[in-house]
Amino acid sequence: MPLRRFVLLLCCALRAQASDHLDTAAVIADPASDIGDLYAWMAPDGKRLNLVMTIVGKTFSDHVSYAFHIDSGLSRGKTTDTVTVECVFHSAWVPECALADIDRARGDAGGDGIDSEHAHFRVFAGMRDDPFYNNVRGTRAALNVAAEAMRNGVARDAGGCPHFDAATSARILDEWRHTDGRPAENFLAGWSTAALVVSVDTGVVNRGGAMLAVWATTTVRPAPPGHPPLEAGTSIDRMGRALTAQALIGTFDSREVSDARKSAYNRAPQDTWEAFAPELAATLAIYDGFDGKCGNQWLSAKQPPLSRYQPLALLLADDRLWIDSRAAKCGGFLSLERHAKSAGCGGRTPNDDAVDVFRSLLVMGRVSGVDDGVVADDRSHSASTFPFLAPP
Repeated sequence: MPLRRFVLLLCCALRAQASDHLDTAAVIADPASDIGDLYAWMAPDGKRLNLVMTIVGKTFSDHVSYAFHIDSGLSRGKTTDTVTVECVFHSAWVPECALADIDRARGDAGGDGIDSEHAHFRVFAGMRDDPFYNNVRGTRAALNVAAEAMRNGVARDAGGCPHFDAATSARILDEWRHTDGRPAENFLAGWSTAALVVSVDTGVVNRGGAMLAVWATTTVRPAPPGHPPLEAGTSIDRMGRALTAQALIGTFDSREVSDARKSAYNRAPQDTWEAFAPELAATLAIYDGFDGKCGNQWLSAKQPPLSRYQPLALLLADDRLWIDSRAAKCGGFLSLERHAKSAGCGGRTPNDDAVDVFRSLLVMGRVSGVDDGVVADDRSHSASTFPFLAPP
């Protein structure tokens, strides 16, 4: 499908897209700056942190800087040191990457990738199959049912949770599991993406402690003639956990308001992230009612209605993906945040079903129970063999 047609389809018809694909006008205008997804997890031997950033535009830009930020600390939620792996591109698949002031790599990073000068990291840049899978049409239909009920004046409790009746709740969950009334379809089946993949020595990124918090950004480099005159250093897109911005910022607003809020979110400096917590809480309240019950969302059960959604909103506002670098085996998306017994390294691998876990936690407070009918990607990806994502 040509990119222009894909963009128009997603923008105009399906505003609830993949994890973070094409979320604002800025990245629609320049898809090479649009972070589709971020994955981060420990290698099976525990010696390396694996990082993947997918880019919707199917190529990299010479006026965009692509960065993985790895914060570290002694416990989750508190970090004291940061190491950044930053890559710029001089041609389509030839990055120049710097691991802080520790190591560098430059060259054609396709094929099996290239090693850095001091072998502290390996980098790949090229086309790969997009590992994200999602029933986009079902998601949009489910949100439309909820939005219609709210427009019709459904009652809400003191925390803002709507009391959907049993029929409406059943319809929301049923629409999520189907595509236009048919069995669910993966909208991104066969979709390829530009992928930036880095595997880095754990010892150079855990200087503040074993708990790692990973997030990714694209920022403006000095632009060549003919490109939008954004100031160099301006943040274009950012991502930590899957779906936080896409599912919770501007979800039920008009297109114009939603675009403005997502743009503000993407460009916000890290020390201002907490300011988005009230907005996240308001949307969390709506998700909590999707199963016809209020107060059973993750972290909400023991809270009074007026502050019911604040703990989860604050956790999600700190939009970083947490990894325990002491564990080689990973227990699935949000497992560290949930203090799951099988959390292991936490993080997110290319094979994790982040969509169903996230929605189930927001609706029912469990890791399953709400699904979009799509159980796996159409291609097989690896959590152990570099560069991890399947060929396009």
